[in-house]
Formats: sequence, structure tokens, C-alpha cells
Amino acid sequence: MKRAWKVSELARAEIRHGCSSNPRSLTHFLFTLKKSANHGSVRDLNVDADTHSSSSSSFDSSALFSNISRLFTAKSPTTLSETLTEDLAQEVAQLRDALARNLHDSDEVVRVLEENCGPLLRRFAGGSAIVHLLKQLDSRPSLALEGINELISVRWLLGSSFSFYQPKDFNYACKVLNWRRKQEDCEFPMTEEEYAKGIALAGKVEKVGLAIELFSEAANKQLRTTSTYNALMTAYMFNGYAHKCESLFWALKRDPNCSPTIATYNILILVFGRLLLLDHMKLTFKEIENLNLSPNLSTYNALITGYIRAWMWDDMERTFQLMKEGPAKPSTSTYLLMLRGFAHSGNLEKMEQMYELVKDYMTQKHNPLIRTMICAYCKSSGKERIKKIEELMRHIPEEDYRPWLNVLLIRVYAEEDWIEAMEKSIDEAFERKTTVQAIGVMRSITTTYFRSKAVDRLATFIKRAESAGWRICRSLYHCKMILYASEKRLEEMESVLNEMENSNLSQSKRTLWILYKSYLSCGQRNRAAQVIGLMCKHGYEIPMTVLPS
Repeated sequence: MKRAWKVSELARAEIRHGCSSNPRSLTHFLFTLKKSANHGSVRDLNVDADTHSSSSSSFDSSALFSNISRLFTAKSPTTLSETLTEDLAQEVAQLRDALARNLHDSDEVVRVLEENCGPLLRRFAGGSAIVHLLKQLDSRPSLALEGINELISVRWLLGSSFSFYQPKDFNYACKVLNWRRKQEDCEFPMTEEEYAKGIALAGKVEKVGLAIELFSEAANKQLRTTSTYNALMTAYMFNGYAHKCESLFWALKRDPNCSPTIATYNILILVFGRLLLLDHMKLTFKEIENLNLSPNLSTYNALITGYIRAWMWDDMERTFQLMKEGPAKPSTSTYLLMLRGFAHSGNLEKMEQMYELVKDYMTQKHNPLIRTMICAYCKSSGKERIKKIEELMRHIPEEDYRPWLNVLLIRVYAEEDWIEAMEKSIDEAFERKTTVQAIGVMRSITTTYFRSKAVDRLATFIKRAESAGWRICRSLYHCKMILYASEKRLEEMESVLNEMENSNLSQSKRTLWILYKSYLSCGQRNRAAQVIGLMCKHGYEIPMTVLPS
């Protein structure tokens, strides 16, 4: 046991002092949002969690944290995946399930940890068991930390500077982390990998203060490494502290025991990209080249992400071409990024090429990307756009409803005169209490009914739209008047004037002109003459040709 302990200590010392010399161990940082459980590769980017409604909105930081957590736990010279055995994976999975069964019983959680973690720590040195357990629990964000006061002293954990924490806001994995911190007197103290993972977890649940505390605690124990720096930088980044993230980067450069790796620069690139500081982002990439660091997949993905956010399509494609020509070849995550970029830029041909490369890997996690493609087709004027939209819509379940997408579909169907599909989308909007305020959409609906000469359908729609609070405009009533007149239903046409009055819409020159034309087409010359007199009364200009001789 003593010999094993010495080997473990030597291994940890080698990791600490060699943290900056092996950038290869930090090459798994992927700046995307979703990760497929089946294929194990990163899938999706959230330039916009919901693309149309917030195409420039913030990233889904919860999903992104789970993808980049490998950055902070990477070990040198051997990776965590190499040290974990099948026995460890199985035992950790059993421990995870046992903890999940005792979610609301803090005493039982402590008992389970004390009974199982001790043997795991003895069998698997270097903290790999705890790191692996935290990684598995990290995928269960709904399991919130409860009863933390019963696990450890609040004063010991939080201190006077961190009294604002609320236990219910923590991730369930923090229970394990807190228990592990309490075991400092045991023969297996916490390792830098455990601290890095803990910092990442604290940042994920928006507890930057706890992340700073863990970072300082690791530094006091001589466990500060590039991975812990990277973890805190990312915690700053995803909680909106870009300035602190950059300041920490300069602190890392001044640290004599550690130096930035390619993963560190990847974080900086993503920070600048999120802030649309494209000049800073390019300078960071230039520094990578000057330091002879090899840009990896994550580097290029971060650059592409920044260019997409800034809508710099030429730079996006140029970076993609660099990947194809260099050693860091595009991956599925890259193709998904390019798919989103081409969709936003309206380049449907290249968007479809990217879709062919990734469609077999796409799951329900990529519904936002599917909606981005649908939005791109809606903005186009292609002949087969409806067919392509319908094919994509089949991938989106009914419960994943988006009001903006439904309204967009209403307009597209209206423009294509697909009256049945349009009315189906309209019915769904009414059922889901979606209100339409865009006058362009209302006019598109009116035009479709007009071209189809469906006056009764139009009348029904107007009544429903009025009661549902939709945007009401004169063109709706004008269209109904014209259609009634075309069928010589003059009495119903005249009743439309009362409907306009009830909707607080006054009669315009166009309204009176429609009346005049309608009466004239139906042979009602006396009524037509009365309308001319009404137009003169309101001071409207009248062509000489319509005046009675």
C-alpha cells in the first residue's frame, strides 16, 4: 500500500509540474451545445437556443458545460479514460444510482458515500473515482442539492464572504463534492482533477464564489494547475464575467509553474466571440500561431462560432476551408456549426450539403437547428420549399411548439396558396392562444382567401381573429366586401361597414371606392351615385369620368 501511495504521489507531482507541457491532453474542448448520447460527439451550437426568436441570444450554458468539462479533468501523461477500468465504471454507476434513490435523505446520502467511496479511493488512486462519479452526476441537473447543512458546517463551507448561497440552487453532484472536501483528514486528499471538476460544477450552477473558493483552496495546497485555471476561466465566461476571465488568463501567464495551453486560448477565443470582439479573437488566434501551438478542432470551432454570431459569413467559410486543408479536420460538430451558419446566411445549397453530412446524427436535441433550417426555407422563394419544410417539420414533435415558427408557417402557406395547410396552422395558433400582430401576415392570409374566393372562410377567420386579439386591419374588411360584391351579396357587403365601425376602423377613401365599384357592377347606379356624393362630402378627389353627365 505504501509503495502504491508513493507511485500515486509521484504521478500527481508529474501532472502538476507538467501541466503546461502537454497541450495534447486538453484537446477535447468543444464549443457547442449538445452532445449525442449515442455517438459521443458534440452536435449542436446555440447561437440561438431558439433560432428565430433569439438568434443572437446567449448560449445554453448548462449543456455547453457538460461538453467542455473534459477540458478540466484531462490528465497527463495518461488520460482519465485510460485509467478507468470497467470495474470502476460499473461500481461508480451503482454508486450513482444509490445516491439518486436517496435524493431527499441527506443522512442516507452521507452513509452511502462513506460506505462506498472509501474503498473506491483506495482501489483507484488519483481521485479518478470521484471525478468519474461527479461527471456522471453532472448529467442529472434536476437533482438539486438539499440538506447541505447536515453534511458539513455552513460556516466552514461558505465563510463570511459566501453567505448568499441557497442550498436548493446547487447541483446534486455538489453533495459528493462537499462530502469529499470534508474528507481532508483521510489518507487520500483531493487531487487537482477533483478541484478542477468541482470548479466547473460550481460555475455551471452559477456559483462563481464557490468556484473561486475551490480555486484558492487548490492553490493553498499547491494543486493549482492549468486545468484549474481553465475551469475558473470558463466559470467566469458562462456567468458573464468576461473581464475576470481575461484577467485570470494574464495571471496564468505570470504563474511560473503553469502556462497557457491551446485549450486556454480556445476559451479566450470563445469569450471574445461571444462579445463580438472579432479583432481580439483574431489576435488570439495569431498568438497561437506565434507560440507554435497547434490549433485543434476546438480552436476552429470556436472561431467559426464567433463568426456566426457576428454574421461574418466569408470568414466563417474561410476558417472552414483552413480546417479541410489542415490537420484538424472538420467533425460532426463543425458540420453542425456550418449548417447553422449557412442557414442564417440564406445559402440553401451549402446548407443542404451540410445537412446531408449530419442528418443521420441529428436527434431531438437538434430541434433548434431544424427550426433554423425551416426559417431559412421560409425566407427563400424556391419552388420546393414547402415540401422541404414539411419534411423537416416531421422531426419536430408537437409538444415542441414555437409560436414564432407557427406564424412563419402561416405566412409561407398563405404565400403559396396552400389554404388547407394555412388554416391548420391558424387553428393551432388559436388553440395555443398565440396572437398575431404582424400586419404583413394578416395581409398574406387575406390575399390567400381573396385568390381562392373563399369569402365565408374569410368571414369566419375575421370573427375568430377579432375575439383572439389578433391585429385587425382594413384590408381584411375590404377583401370581404369585394368578395361579397362579386357574389352579388350586397346586404352582407353593407354589413361589413358596421363591423368596421365596431372595430374602431373608420371608412377611408378606398372603402367608399370599393362600395362605388360594387354597386356599379351590380347595376345599382343610384346607390353608386350616393357613394360619390359621400366622397365629395368628405373632400376626396374624384375622377371626372365617374361624375354623372
